[in-house]
Amino acid sequence: MVQKLTAIDLFSGAGGFSLAAYNAGVDVLAAIEFDQHAAETYQKNLVDRLEAKTQVFAEDITKVDIDSIMRFQGIEKGQLDLLLGGPPCQGFSSHRIHDSGKDDPRNALLIRYFDFVEHLKPKAFLVENVPGLLWPRHEKYLNDFLNLAKEHGYTIIAGEPLILNARDYGVPQNRRRAFIFALRDDVMQGDINWPPPPTHHKSGEASWLTASSAFEKPNSRILDIFRERLAEKFGHSKEESAKIIKSLQWGKKLDLQDSCNLSMTHSEALTRVFENTPLLGDRDESGRELNCHKNYKGHKDVYGRIYPHIQANTITAGCNNPSKGRFVHPWLNHGITLRHAARLQTFPDDYMFTGGSIAMAKQIGNAVPIKLGEALISEISKLLSA
Repeated sequence: MVQKLTAIDLFSGAGGFSLAAYNAGVDVLAAIEFDQHAAETYQKNLVDRLEAKTQVFAEDITKVDIDSIMRFQGIEKGQLDLLLGGPPCQGFSSHRIHDSGKDDPRNALLIRYFDFVEHLKPKAFLVENVPGLLWPRHEKYLNDFLNLAKEHGYTIIAGEPLILNARDYGVPQNRRRAFIFALRDDVMQGDINWPPPPTHHKSGEASWLTASSAFEKPNSRILDIFRERLAEKFGHSKEESAKIIKSLQWGKKLDLQDSCNLSMTHSEALTRVFENTPLLGDRDESGRELNCHKNYKGHKDVYGRIYPHIQANTITAGCNNPSKGRFVHPWLNHGITLRHAARLQTFPDDYMFTGGSIAMAKQIGNAVPIKLGEALISEISKLLSA
């Protein structure tokens, strides 16, 4: 019997990285997550339902005794195969203007991640974060981390952090994230092919999945309007529009009993705005103009409808709130449901989130998309098993 590879997941959130590891045949021995709702979601889905062999520590990672966890889990230094984790990214976010995130205390959690590397000495580690991690304003944190890796006997594969787009790995979402993958020097075996080749492409047999795959197929009248709007808004010919609509893959109908089949409750005034927003519409097509938008033409995605014929915009912690991005349902007059958001992150429909709607949206938006995680961890498993 082949022994499974082992991992620990830091800043595990609701378990996106861990579910990907589980699907890739890796045993996650421990997960650390400070947010109580996210830790409960992890426990209920991965441990209670899927029977993963994971000890969930709902604790502040800065106060966790790493050596105690190693003793508790029976992990010897150098024995763990893979350390995973996505330190909180708000300080590195591109939404921070000027240098507002430069000295955010959460940035130091990237260095805290390395404390675990130093103690555990895993064969490999993989860090996920927003592309803003690579911005010049955060250069000190990143360089400190990369220097620590080198000093402790690790090689950063590809020589630097890489920006990957989830759409290239079967996620119906345009989501760019930075990944740092390193191998311990004593397990390096020649040249490493990293990142794994994309499983999906702009066109061809395995083309990028579109946002439509997260939504139930609408009736023919709605499809006719989509076809007309594709020609009107994007300049496609009638033939091209018809071909696009015909090619779309749609998801299954939502379960009415699903606790995540829940959308934000809007005021009557905002609902009327959505009623006035055409299919494929943006906020400036609704006839509504907020004072803050009169002299500012940016952020057109807010209050916009999701385009079903391309990948969705990045799903964020505010994914159920149309004021936070292009999160209005493609044809209904409300924001997308939490289940739609989870599907766009490639969570299966039987993955249930705990807490209120705001807490659930945060867990969904902060997760590593499952299909992307699977592609990366499966490739790492091949390297470590060679």
